[in-house]
Amino acid sequence: MPFFKDEAELRQILGELYDRVKCDAQIAPRICEGRIVIQFRYEEPHGVVTIDAAHPPTQPGAFCDVFWGEVDLKPDVEMSMKADIAHQFWHGKINLMTALARRQIIAKGPIPKILKLLPAVEPMYTLYPRMLREMGREDLVLTR
Repeated sequence: MPFFKDEAELRQILGELYDRVKCDAQIAPRICEGRIVIQFRYEEPHGVVTIDAAHPPTQPGAFCDVFWGEVDLKPDVEMSMKADIAHQFWHGKINLMTALARRQIIAKGPIPKILKLLPAVEPMYTLYPRMLREMGREDLVLTR
């Protein structure tokens, strides 16, 4: 059974994660150092999110912009995966290189740019389960 029942739940949960990260002074500036536009394309359920860390943010207090749905912004990197893979990744349970090799994650664009972001996103592995608990979604926290 998938972790997210539909696109609305996917957007609610991962949207909260990305909204927190874009304003996080410890994580977001490190992501922005990459000057990259990255798009995540999720399936089962479907969802598209684009993180613009290449241009100045439009929202006060944010270090980058996050857009849900299709946008005109051309991504430098596009990452496609099942939403369940993303959920496991943000728990720190999926190794990016292994997932790329197994084609659990399909990357289009310069892989070295993606790999440079890994140290920047590592704090999200503890942020995500903590956020799920705060949202009352203990049922989605992976413990093994």
